Amino acid sequence: MLVTTSPLVKTYTLDEFWELPEPEGRYKLELIRGVLFMVPPPDEKIHDPVVSCLNRLIIRELIRLGEPGQIFFPRSGIWTYYPDTWLEPDLFYLSRESLSRFKGKPRSSADLVVEVLSPGSADHDRLTKADSYAALEVKELWLVDPGRRTVEVRLNEGKRWKEAYRYGEDEEIPCRVIPGLRIAVADIFEEI
Repeated sequence: MLVTTSPLVKTYTLDEFWELPEPEGRYKLELIRGVLFMVPPPDEKIHDPVVSCLNRLIIRELIRLGEPGQIFFPRSGIWTYYPDTWLEPDLFYLSRESLSRFKGKPRSSADLVVEVLSPGSADHDRLTKADSYAALEVKELWLVDPGRRTVEVRLNEGKRWKEAYRYGEDEEIPCRVIPGLRIAVADIFEEI
């Protein structure tokens, strides 16, 4: 993949990014290969209940399975100095092995990332962020679409998304990176 940066676009290091002021109005900043993205806020009446349901459902399944990993929430990031990148997924999961691998180091990947799509950022999440997650070797990505009430699951192989599945409201999502974890799609949308 060829990545070019226009000389007209200012690029930032991760250290410069962390010094930027917090944007107003629930906007958030993300940095991808040194390029700054201002992401519009989601519709909190839809987005927040879906993220809350996903969090509860995944944690319940992790407890049932005796899985000792950890879930991270918004404002926690996946980041790396090379290339200068800071991404804020809606949720992400690190297994015990991944937690020990990243101890004292940047959390530069994840076992599972979940993004809840919003009209203002769906293209950014589906394309720009998804490609960045693949390059950072995120193993599994869930793109949750409240408007269509579907979940698209992508599996990473060699820093590329090799397989994609779309699950509807009458189906269950089998998580490939957490064996035995299954989430009913209808349950994800029960609060909206």
